[in-house]
Parts: sequence; C-alpha cells; structure tokens
Amino acid sequence: MNILDKIIANKKQEVAEKSSLIPVKLLERSIFFQSDVVSMKAYVSDPERTGIIAEFKRKSPSKGVINASAKVETTSIGYMQAGASALSILTDQQFFGGNNEDLIQARKFNFCPILRKDFIIDEYQIIEAKSIGADCILLIAAALEPKRLEELAIFAKSLGLEVLMEVHDQEELESSLNDSLDLVGVNNRSLKTFDVSVDTSFDLVNKIPNQFVKISESGLSKPETLLALKKAGYSGFLIGESFMRSSRPHQAAYNFMKAYNKALISEGFIQEK
Repeated sequence: MNILDKIIANKKQEVAEKSSLIPVKLLERSIFFQSDVVSMKAYVSDPERTGIIAEFKRKSPSKGVINASAKVETTSIGYMQAGASALSILTDQQFFGGNNEDLIQARKFNFCPILRKDFIIDEYQIIEAKSIGADCILLIAAALEPKRLEELAIFAKSLGLEVLMEVHDQEELESSLNDSLDLVGVNNRSLKTFDVSVDTSFDLVNKIPNQFVKISESGLSKPETLLALKKAGYSGFLIGESFMRSSRPHQAAYNFMKAYNKALISEGFIQEK
C-alpha cells in the first residue's frame, strides 16, 4: 500500500465511526449549515487579490511534524491580514494533525473563503464540511473513480459548496474533469515519490479548460515562481509548508506576500496603492 491507499483505508473506517456517532440530522442543525457560502472561485480569481490560498497544516506524511505549536486563530487571522485570498484548513487527524475544530475556529475569526482540506470519499464528509463552516471541498482525482468524483461534486453543489479537484498528471485531469467543478488544482508533489516539480503545473496549465479557476499547489516558496505561474495562466496558489515551517507562519506569509505584490506591481498586474 502506498501512503494514499493507507489514508483512504483509514478514512473509510473514520467515516463509518463518525456517521454512527453523529447523525446527519445533528450536523444539519449546526449554525453554519444555513450560512451563505463565500465563493473561493471569486476571491481567488479577483485580479485585485493575491490569489494565495494560505494553508494551516501541522504535519504531513512526507515531512513529519512541520509546526506543532501554531495556533489556528493567530495564524488564520494573520494570513488574511497579510493579504491571502482564502484559507485552507487540514482536518485530517491521523496523517496531518488537523481536526474539525481547527476549521470551526478559523471560520469564527475570518469572513474569507475556507477550503476543507481532507480526503473526501463520502457524502457524509461533505455534509460535515458544511456544518463546520467550509465554503469549498477538495476532491482528489487519485483517490476517487471519475464517476464517484463527479457524484460527490454534484452533491457538494447541491449544498451550495464549491469544489476544488486536485490532479497530479494529465491522465487524472482528462479522466476526471466534469462540469460540477469550480477550481482545478495541480499538485506538484508526486504521491508516489513525494518529489516536487513545479514543471507539473507548467505542463498541465493549457490542458485545463478556462471555465475552471486554475490553482498550483505544493513546492511554492518563491514569489518569482508565483509570478511565472500567473503569467502561464494560474489564478491561485496553495501555500502551506513554506509558511508553516516558520515559528510565526503569519509573519512568513506577510513577508512573502509583500514581496509578491512588489513583483506584481513591477510587472503591471496590479497598480501600486
């Protein structure tokens, strides 16, 4: 079993346990369930914003513990003050050290779009995402058959949620594209080797139809890389590790976005304020 297989096997067990303990009717009573969704698609593609989706992530299977002491409240508020367009909050406990409470806390203190970053395999998790205040869910092409991915996307849309599909190569992209997606993310990290190559994003950018907002994910640690990706056609950039490695992730995000904004101004993408 590779790491994705292990995660999905664990997720099936987790969903079975959770759904037996917390029924859907209870999730639907959440104060967030009837709330309007904030459009990640709109925020990320807004030319006046950075397009950066700043991620809160304590650990990962490839890197181990990244930052065990960061606080969700401080970090998420700091990310938004730094100029992030949206937040990504890991809710997987076993492999990423996250939980639903992290997203609930981020929602309490921020009005921006929030992506629930998890391994979604079941409608129950989508109802759960809405109940904890998420605006957008992640569907990973490598983890789902194309038909199943489309079913989950349609279900998410029925609840008013937006959908980001993540792919790692052209085969996943071509087999899993469907009209119920809002954003398509290219993960530059191989699930098999964990090697990172931004070339993956450059190779796939023109293969993603323009009806979808294009996101580049993983291995983004330099403002000039974002500038090159933006010129290539990407609107959004998911960045977590390079911020979270710092003892003050929000300060790292501020420094990064300040440099990126300077680059955008110098290239004429935005006007100096």
